[in-house]
Amino acid sequence: MSPSQPGLGRKIGHGLAWSSVNSLVLRLGSFAVGIALARLLAPEQFGVFAIALTVQAVLMTLADLGMSADLIRSAEPERKAPTVASLGLASGALLAITMALSGQGVAELLGSPASGPVISIMAFSLLLAGAGVVPYASLQRRFAQKELFSIAAADFVIGTVLTVALILAGWGVMGLAVGRLVSQAVALVLQFVLSGERARYGFDRSVAPEVLSFGLPVAGANMLSWVLLNVDNVAISRMAGPVALGFYFLAFNVANWPMSALGQVVRSLAIPAFARLAKGSADKSFAAVLGPTWAVSLLAGLMLAVLAHPVIDLVYGTIWLPAVAILAWLGLFGALRTLFDLAASYLLARGASAPTLVVQILWIAALIPAVLLGIRAGGTTGVAMAHLATAAVIVCPAYAVALHRSGADLRSVAARLWPPLVAAVPAAAAAVAAVDWAPSSVVGLLAGGLAGTATYTLLLGRWFWRQILEFKRWLAAEGTAASDPIVAREATTAGGTP
Repeated sequence: MSPSQPGLGRKIGHGLAWSSVNSLVLRLGSFAVGIALARLLAPEQFGVFAIALTVQAVLMTLADLGMSADLIRSAEPERKAPTVASLGLASGALLAITMALSGQGVAELLGSPASGPVISIMAFSLLLAGAGVVPYASLQRRFAQKELFSIAAADFVIGTVLTVALILAGWGVMGLAVGRLVSQAVALVLQFVLSGERARYGFDRSVAPEVLSFGLPVAGANMLSWVLLNVDNVAISRMAGPVALGFYFLAFNVANWPMSALGQVVRSLAIPAFARLAKGSADKSFAAVLGPTWAVSLLAGLMLAVLAHPVIDLVYGTIWLPAVAILAWLGLFGALRTLFDLAASYLLARGASAPTLVVQILWIAALIPAVLLGIRAGGTTGVAMAHLATAAVIVCPAYAVALHRSGADLRSVAARLWPPLVAAVPAAAAAVAAVDWAPSSVVGLLAGGLAGTATYTLLLGRWFWRQILEFKRWLAAEGTAASDPIVAREATTAGGTP
């Protein structure tokens, strides 16, 4: 190991670069695969897979009992790792068995009996997730985004090739499930190889209560977060049927294109970075990251909203046009979701797992009646409107209170929120005018995107550049003042050289 550790700011910068590459490449790949699958599968088949994916996603949040977040922020990961590995494997196995045995019953309860076998097959992904807690956390702690990109790329390529081959061979929706399971198994092996971790199991009675007291609220918050994003699927399946769910599921996936890319960057770096950089009261670390993140996410959500018709028509075809109105509302909701990811990461880095859980409880308590009311009043479009309304009226204030109590400087936060909102209004008007003028979906997409983005950039460009420069200066001042002892210790343990 070199005599001096590189500064934390440099590590975060390298991690940010590789995480951005990861998001860009894989989201573009997912976009292309989504187009192919939409043309290979019928809306009803999309609905069946949506139900299976909903059940798996909700339970996946419980597989590690929130312990990966604790390892990422902990100053003693080596002491905790064997106990965490044992607890993760046990919880993953228990959830996998439960999901496999109850798959058909759950499918019938959710109004989609055809999804039962798919749910049972995808259950084994929970065991794999529980087994990978320690190596995944180790890579995240060291900002090893290059290695995580390699793992994600292998996961994507293997899963895509196998899924398409199985669908063409007549497997239908089951091909999606098997492809997902095999690719996740490959990713688990690569996590162990690239992290340098060994499968070490043990149980320390002094560690387990400490880990679980932080992790269980995180697991609960994560589960509620996934429930929040999937309760609409359940309601639509029960009240409107699998065809309506297929249209809604596609719109939600499209809305996730830019938000998943941004959210992945945020989640991969925010917890370890905030854990090392967050200070006491009036901490400006959250505001420093918020400015650029909010500006980009709002533009992405705005363009999806106003360009929903040409996007759906051009990419997926006229059969999917009922998803246009849904996408318009979900695009705006997605912009707020990126901010919520950032806020949750900051709270977890400060050890505030309980307040994070409280926010999720408030969110779902407000969303469930809003979704039921929305689907009765406006169908699937009403559900999308309910998401946006709940996020703006309930979730934003709740996170503001939690951030303030955890030390974030809300004045600095507010100062970074309003300029993008002001620029968004004329940008949306310019994009809508260009789409209305365009003679075709191709021209409308290009003209609307160019007009809206150019207007937004013209109005906000100088402000955005100042935010970037301020962030770099702040990161240099906070992150390079001293070596990062946590990262240094982990590099030594892993046998690597920084």
